[in-house]
Amino acid sequence: MGNAMDCMSRKDSRPSSVSRSKRNSKSQRKTSATAEDEQLHRQALAMAIQQHQLSQRFEGSMSRRITGSTSSRRLADPFSNGKQQAPIVLDNVETKKLVLVHGEGFGAWCWYKTITMLEEAGLEPIALDLTGSGIDTTDTNIITSLEDYAKPLINYLHNLPEGEKVILVGHSCGGASISYALECYPKKISKAVFVCATMVADGQKPFDIFAEELASAEAFMQESQFLLYGNGRDKPPTSLMFSKQQIKGLYFNQSPPKDIALATVAMRPTPLAPIMEKLSLSPGNYGSVRRYFVQTLDDRMLSPDVQEKLVRENPPHGVYKIKGSDHCPFFSKPLSLNKILLEIIQL
Repeated sequence: MGNAMDCMSRKDSRPSSVSRSKRNSKSQRKTSATAEDEQLHRQALAMAIQQHQLSQRFEGSMSRRITGSTSSRRLADPFSNGKQQAPIVLDNVETKKLVLVHGEGFGAWCWYKTITMLEEAGLEPIALDLTGSGIDTTDTNIITSLEDYAKPLINYLHNLPEGEKVILVGHSCGGASISYALECYPKKISKAVFVCATMVADGQKPFDIFAEELASAEAFMQESQFLLYGNGRDKPPTSLMFSKQQIKGLYFNQSPPKDIALATVAMRPTPLAPIMEKLSLSPGNYGSVRRYFVQTLDDRMLSPDVQEKLVRENPPHGVYKIKGSDHCPFFSKPLSLNKILLEIIQL
C-alpha cells in the first residue's frame, strides 16, 4: 500500500412467491436484496437500543463513582465481577474520547454494551461503521483497499480539532484499521487498544494473523466455500461470509443468545481486499503511540496461542487477559472489557 496517499446487495433478488394478500405481512423478509439488507440492519440497531434499556443487569451493577481523588487508580481484578472496584478518576486523563472500531462483518452496533458503560463512567465513546459495514450501504464487493475500508475512521481523525486526541479501540480485523490510522494520524491518537485484534507488523497482511488457524492465503482463496464473487465466478473473490453456524462456533461460543441473535441478523460480508493488503508501518508514526493488547482466553477465532505470538512479535506497552471470553468480549465479558478500558484510559 505504501501509505503514499497522504492518509487522507448481495441477496437473491428472486420474485416473491407469496400472494398479494400476504405481501404486507411478509414484505420485510421477501423483498429484494438492498432494501431487505438495509431494513435488517436497522432492525438490528433497534434491537440494540432495546437491549440498552435492559442492560442494567448484565455482569453486575453498572453504577459508577466519579471522584476527584488523585490517589492510586489501579482497578480491581477484571474478573472480580465488580468487587472492591477502585474509584474511577477522570480529572487528569489525556482524553475522554474513545473511538470504537469493529472487526470483520460487524458494525458500530456491536459496541452497544461498551458504549453504555463508558458513558456511565463519564467518558465520550463513539462507534463508527467502516465502509460497507453496519448501516453503511456501500457494497462490500467494490471495496478494493484498506484505505477505502477505513475511510470513515480516517475522515473522523482528519476532522478532529487541532489539539484534540482520542483513544482508538479496535476489535479483530479492526486492528488493521487502527494500525493504518496510527500511521496516518499519530499525533491525534493518545493510545491504541487491540481487542483480540490483528496487531500486524510492518509489511504484514491482516490475513497472515489468521493463516495458522485457517490455511495459507492461497489455499484459503482456492478452497473456501465462504468466498463471495461479486464480479463473477471468472474473477477473483471480493468478499467473505461465514455461515450462521460457523459464526456461532468461531465468534460466539461464550456469548449470550440474545447477542448471537443480534449478530446473525446484523453481520455483513467482509471485503477481502483490506485483509489481504500489506501494511506499511513506520516507527516514527505507528511506533510513536502506546499500544495495549487485550487477550481473550476462550477464543476460537483467534486462539490464545496466536494472540501470544502477536504480543511476542510486536510487543505492546501492556497486555490484559480476559478469562472465559470468546472472540467478542463486548458480548461475552462486557464488564471485564470495560474495566480494562477504564484502567488503560487512566494510565
